[in-house]
Order: sequence, then C-alpha cells, then structure tokens
Amino acid sequence: MKINKEFKDILLNRLLFSLAILFAIRLGTFLPVPRINHNELAFYLESHSVAKNLISTFSGDNTFIIGVFTLNIFPYINATIFIQLLIGFSPRLAKLQKEGDFSGRRSISRLTRLITLIWAIIQSVGVVLYLKPILFDWSFSLASEIILWLTSGAMIVLWLSEQITEYGLGNGTSLLVYTNIISNLPNIFKKLVLENNEDFTASSILIISLLVFTSLYGIVFLQKGIRKIPLISSKQLNQVSVQNGTETYLPLRLNQAGVMPIILTTAFLVIPNYIINLGIFKWLNFLTSFKLFYWIGYVLLILTFSSFYSSVVLKPKDLSDQLQKMAVSIPGIRPGLQTTFYLKQVIKRITLLGATLLAIIVVVPNFIESTLNISGLSNLSTTSLLILAGVILDLIREIENIYYSTVYDDMYQ
Repeated sequence: MKINKEFKDILLNRLLFSLAILFAIRLGTFLPVPRINHNELAFYLESHSVAKNLISTFSGDNTFIIGVFTLNIFPYINATIFIQLLIGFSPRLAKLQKEGDFSGRRSISRLTRLITLIWAIIQSVGVVLYLKPILFDWSFSLASEIILWLTSGAMIVLWLSEQITEYGLGNGTSLLVYTNIISNLPNIFKKLVLENNEDFTASSILIISLLVFTSLYGIVFLQKGIRKIPLISSKQLNQVSVQNGTETYLPLRLNQAGVMPIILTTAFLVIPNYIINLGIFKWLNFLTSFKLFYWIGYVLLILTFSSFYSSVVLKPKDLSDQLQKMAVSIPGIRPGLQTTFYLKQVIKRITLLGATLLAIIVVVPNFIESTLNISGLSNLSTTSLLILAGVILDLIREIENIYYSTVYDDMYQ
C-alpha cells in the first residue's frame, strides 16, 4: 500500500501540474492582443480565405482571435525540424549530439531556442502583414508592438512546455500539439456531418469506422514496431548468449522518422497550388485536377523523405563503431565493415517497409473520400492520428517508469 500511495501521489502531482499549465496556455490563446479590433478581424476573414486559413492554423478553431499565445508551440516545432535537418549536414552539431554530455545537449538546446526566437519573429511578421488591411491605424509602432506581443507569447509557451517536461507528466511540446488537435476535433466532426448529411449511409459509416480503426491499429503498429537485431558481448562468446531469460538486442524502429516525411511531403506539394494562385504556370492545374497524380506523388515523396530522414538519424557506420567500442557484435557478422554493410541493408529494408505502411495509411482516407463522395474525411489526417497515438504511448511509458522507480526506491530503502 505504501508503494501504491507514493506512486499515486507522484502521478497526481505531475498530472495536476501539467493540466494547470495546459489550461494557462489555452487561456492565453484567447487573451486578445491589445489594439486589435477583433470584430473587424472576424468580418474581414469571412471574405479572405488565405488570411482565414493562416489565423485558423494557429488558433486551431473558428474563433479567429489573435491572442498573446496565438503562435503557441509552432515556432519551436519548426526550429526543432530545422535543427534535426541541420544536424544531418553539420559534422560539428552531429558530434555534439553523438557525445550526449551535458554541455553538448545545452549547446543544441541553446541553438534551438535561438532559432525558435527567429521563427517566432518571422511568423509574427507574417501575421502582422495579413492584419495590415484590417488595422486602419496601422503603423510601424503598432506593428512592432504586435510582433513583440506574439513573439514574447511564443517564448513564454516554450518555457512553460519545458516546465511540463521537467516537472509534469509527459513531454510538454507533444502535449501542446495533442491539446491543439483534440480541441479541433469537434469542429472537424461537425463539418464532416454537416457537409455529408445526405450522403451518409449505413455502409459508408461502417467503412469510415473500419478506416479509423484500421488507421489507428496501423499507426500503433508503426509507433511500437521494432526490428530486433541480436547482440553478443565478448564475455558471452564462451558462454550461453541468453541467460535467465534475458536477451541483448539492438532495436530499430519501423517508423524512425515519425511524422517528418508527411510534414515535408505536405510542404512540398503545396508549392504547385501557390504557383497556380499567383497566375504562374497555369498548366500545373492538371496536377491538382487529377487526384491520381497527387496520390502517386504523395507516396513517392513519403518514400523518398523517409529514406532521407532515416539516413540522417541512423548512420550504420556510427552504430557499427559504437558496437565495436562496447566489445559487442552481431552473431555471425564480423565487426567493422561487414557489420556496417549488414546494418545498412537492414535499415534500408525496415525503412522501406515503414514508409510503405505510412504512405498507405495516408493515402487510403483520400481514396475513400473520393470513392464514397464524402468531403472533409481527409481532415482526419494521419499526421494528427500519429501524434495522438504517439503522445498516448509516451504517457503510458512514462507512467510505467514512474511506477517502477517507486518500486525500485522502496526495495533499496
């Protein structure tokens, strides 16, 4: 009972701390930035879809309020993506990450915060430029004030998310994204029902339910699926490799890149639409007119970006060197060049498998939407489902770690 009570107390305290910060951030999203007439803003956005989409992207609903925390955690996410790509091309940053000591992590964290600040300023400037036609008293002073409010809000949100990660339950950044997705789900379902009220049939509802269940199952499989490569140490060469039911192995995840290929693919595929809207290269209309071209391009780009990202994150040569330093080898594979070649082939295969499954999960909702003539189904994006499933699985793992840590502390007291 003592262990259970200690576990419950720690879990409850962390949960309440995280919920309090999430509530404060959500409240700050609806705290209006001074000197902006939000009634005029709402009227303007009804007839300007581009600005409306921009504001709704940040706010996550149909309130269209420019709040102090409107930018939320998006600048930090963009900065993190940029840093991850930068590490793949910068040997110095890759070395800092590989060493994994406190000073290396602090340097990368400091650089990430600096890039977050730059991204926050860029996104704040973008919001201000879209607000210019609405603000009749627009001036450089007013624009600077709004940029300062939004940028400060983004950095405060970043600090609060770090507090959740440090003292709360779960990863602060992931929880904020999770909260934004959950808060927008009622609007998505409402739009789905209103736009397809006449097209819904028993068979279509059954297919959609089966699609959601299958997608969630596939996403969980991608998140938790690993390829186990057995390992043996030099001390075990003359002993039994598996003792007392324990086994040493190198786990390689099926979906090493996470949602990154989807994000990069989506960003790449919006380029033709922007070019068409500008009136340039109108012949590109066929790319958006024929869904088949779009789906094929989506699948190919996901496969390409998954392969690229995995090559940046997982480097067979580095893995081989680390195994050799620890005097650990793969049974039947010689250390050094042969191990590097073996790991390269295995990583290539599991990356192809994971990317193919990811592409199927992404494309199937669009295919069913077109086949059943149901609009808005693609709004239930695979990216959102991946994030939701990933956050829940991470929370479960952290709760298990807290429980086992209390058991361990009690055993050795």
